[in-house]
Amino acid sequence: MLAAMPHQRRLFACVAAASGLALLLYLYFAEPISLPALPTHVPVAENRPPHPIDHLVERAAADFQRLLDTRATTLHNATARYRQRRGRHPPPGFDAWFDFASSRDAVIVEDFFDQIYHDLEPFWGIPAREVRAAAPHTEETVVAVNNGTAEKRAPKDSWRLNHWFEMVDSIAQAAPIPDVTLAMNIMDEQRVLVPWADIDRLVSAAAAERQVPPDPSTVVSQFTSPMDVDPEAPPVEWMGDNHQIWSLFRDACPPDSPARQTAAETDLSVPASEYFPVQHPLGSSHGYVSNWTMTKDPCFQPHLRALHGTFIEPVSTKISKRLVPLFAGSKLRAGNEIVVPAAMYWGDWTEYSGGADHGGRWAGKYNKFVWRGVASGGRNKADTWAHFHRHRFLSMINGTTVAAAEANNGSSPTFRLPPPELYHVQAAEEGKMGEWLETLNDAGFNDLLCFPWEPDRLCSYANPHFHLVDGIPMKEQYDYKYLPDVDGNSYSARFRAFLLSTSLPIKTTIYREWHDARLFPWVHFVPMDNTYVDFYGIMEYLAGAPSHNVAAHDDVAQTLAEQGQDWAQKVLRREDMQIYMYRLLLEFGRVCDDNRTRLGYIADLL
Repeated sequence: MLAAMPHQRRLFACVAAASGLALLLYLYFAEPISLPALPTHVPVAENRPPHPIDHLVERAAADFQRLLDTRATTLHNATARYRQRRGRHPPPGFDAWFDFASSRDAVIVEDFFDQIYHDLEPFWGIPAREVRAAAPHTEETVVAVNNGTAEKRAPKDSWRLNHWFEMVDSIAQAAPIPDVTLAMNIMDEQRVLVPWADIDRLVSAAAAERQVPPDPSTVVSQFTSPMDVDPEAPPVEWMGDNHQIWSLFRDACPPDSPARQTAAETDLSVPASEYFPVQHPLGSSHGYVSNWTMTKDPCFQPHLRALHGTFIEPVSTKISKRLVPLFAGSKLRAGNEIVVPAAMYWGDWTEYSGGADHGGRWAGKYNKFVWRGVASGGRNKADTWAHFHRHRFLSMINGTTVAAAEANNGSSPTFRLPPPELYHVQAAEEGKMGEWLETLNDAGFNDLLCFPWEPDRLCSYANPHFHLVDGIPMKEQYDYKYLPDVDGNSYSARFRAFLLSTSLPIKTTIYREWHDARLFPWVHFVPMDNTYVDFYGIMEYLAGAPSHNVAAHDDVAQTLAEQGQDWAQKVLRREDMQIYMYRLLLEFGRVCDDNRTRLGYIADLL
């Protein structure tokens, strides 16, 4: 059977099989349609058969509660949990940080800040003076703090830099922070991809000097000035070939990951359907996401090299293979930027948030999903567009396109339908999934955004496959129960707003963000694989299929939506972004201090 598979599907099957050991070792975690009247009731069966998602929801709730049980309510709790988790004393100023967070009614859980330590740990393997010297020369767009005053520097105006400056300035005016210089990435794309062996060496060096000194008298409790004149930093060698991204990325992956054995795809004349899984996706349980970290990580999903615009041809490329301190709103799992809250979240633009309107009651919403956006994700072209993630998603949820695939042995230019026996979606087993999707779908592009550019939002090579639809303001999208969210050129700036709404986000991404450790899939949102093959099963579970005698889990969907909104209102506020950035400023200030191994907050021990 395997010998008869097309080449790319054989490769996927082999990679998936070979990655079993990697899974055990993995430690880190269309056309518009008319709308019916608003529904008054969605049938929910009382005695529903068990479903794999039921178990995932139950397990996630228990995991989330265990995390909440570690919440720190006193400075003593917070410092103890810091030392236990980080293996160091907290940085100087930790007491002021705790007061800052507590006075803003923050939920303080040490795990929420894991991304900071993942990002900064390799810099502990570089002498402080070298980190300090590199910071102002890594990028021309800079936010700096000197003697408690924030400032920004840039060759031209940047809305991203302006928002990040406002965030840092709001902290500097309210609390003491060390002198730091932050080079900011104002591009969408990944900028730092250091080979795994280099990062491993730096992290090992950092581990060798990580300690909690037993003698408090040896600890320095204040940030110190540089001991010497900083050396001149070597110029950063930026690589700019758009077609090198996968090769650079895979070198940054762990040596036991499938990506390390998977070369860049140079022949995209092979249909996108040949890269689709022939079995349940890695990181799933019965086909549904169970390991969200692995699902998002292309190191363990190498088929994404030909299914995501980031790896096919990004809009712009400027990448360093040397570790430099560059701050960004998101990054790939194997990337080496230092993540901060995205500027778009701080700016809270109405077109990405819906403003103050977060939607009405669940029972008054359309029992459908809605998606609007442009065909972004990179430079999609006549010979590559079918491999881009947004084009794939719109194709896979369009009833007409899916019906055509059903009539063609499940195959389409942009995707391959999962075999009916993988997910047991009733409409798929009856060969009527296209018809069913038409009852749920209000999705489409409002700009085909092709390369080279064409007028009137059209695109000659995409026009036969997609019809432009009118945009829908965000606040009106909240009239729908389900909000799929997919990557654009990098992270999706809509996710925070979707979580704050009364609707339920269905999230897929390959990017890391500042909030990842505080959001739980199957508790606050529904996770989806980056191939989207699980979308049909997800929607059948949530919305049901009345014409196919499948009852909805509308009650579960409503609960997840309400939990997500309630939690986002507690941990995704602008105040929470300040608290995260404040902690990061303290930690980066220590990394840049010549006395960093002796610096610490110990007043609670005296």
